[in-house]
Amino acid sequence: MTASNSPAPHDFAVLIGRFQPFHNGHLSLLRLALDAAPHVVVVIGSAFQALSPKHPFSWQERAEMIRHAVPEEERARLRFVPVRDYFDETRWVNAVRREVAQVLTGGGAGPPPSIALVGHFRDATREYLRAFPDWTLLAADGVPVRRASAMRDALFAAPDAALTSLAGEWPAGTIDFLRAWSTQPHFQALAQEAELLRQYEASWAAAPYPPVLVTVDCVVKCQDQVLLIERGQAPGKGLFAVPGGFLEQRETTLQAALRELEEETHLALSPDVLRACLKAADVFDQPDRSARGRTITHGHFFDLGERQLPALRADDDAAAAEWTAISDLCAREDRFLDDHFQMLDHYLGLLQR
Repeated sequence: MTASNSPAPHDFAVLIGRFQPFHNGHLSLLRLALDAAPHVVVVIGSAFQALSPKHPFSWQERAEMIRHAVPEEERARLRFVPVRDYFDETRWVNAVRREVAQVLTGGGAGPPPSIALVGHFRDATREYLRAFPDWTLLAADGVPVRRASAMRDALFAAPDAALTSLAGEWPAGTIDFLRAWSTQPHFQALAQEAELLRQYEASWAAAPYPPVLVTVDCVVKCQDQVLLIERGQAPGKGLFAVPGGFLEQRETTLQAALRELEEETHLALSPDVLRACLKAADVFDQPDRSARGRTITHGHFFDLGERQLPALRADDDAAAAEWTAISDLCAREDRFLDDHFQMLDHYLGLLQR
């Protein structure tokens, strides 16, 4: 990898980020990218997550913020690429390469010979910048702005005050966007969920160490259907999820999975039958996978084969329980809690490998 602190002419520059929201730190990187190449590909991460306090803006809204942060005559130089999250960093890197190449070449053979990757090594979460050794890395110094998570917290707590106090850390276009966005009906629902999560975090403040929570989740396949619930409570009220919940003190993870299936769906099969149908158990431990804090979940995959679909009855945290065609899951990707769509992809192979 070639490292440089000064821009050089390239065919294209690539900027990768979540931009939740787009702030002056991001703008400084975008300016570097625009100086480095005539065209800039902006890769927008976590593109298809359900709206939540952590992911409050759609990828199209983030593209709008970015577009309005530069003069109108420069906007035509920007290309936007949405990329979803993956458990596997190799899959994510390949997806970024594939989507960028699609933009740069229109699906033809190979990207242009000269591509610059613009970034800032803020912390370990930026190590992905080293995963593109054939692109020239333009490393930039950081701009002193608050983390995006602190900005979101301030917005949800008191939007008018945040728009004033953080005005020096956002481009004018972001401020205009956020002022209009904070008056929309769905803002209040997100703000209420953000407050619930803040109270949840505060309840652990007296713990001697930051808590690591343990949960279980159940992917249950029958014929060409999979078992989903609709969450009846925040966080994620109204979103789709697989059945699951917290591990209790005297349970194994399998015992907890069977209990949660019974409590949330009353799946009409005995525990012995379900044990016989267990095909896989895996740990999903991405540090940011849950809005409730550091939460490690143990996924359990049950394949019920071709039997008749067992009866269901929603209960506990589930407002509804239903059998859903596996072929319909991708169309619902942006309606799933946390990483539950990725969990379904892991077991059911929904997305391109």
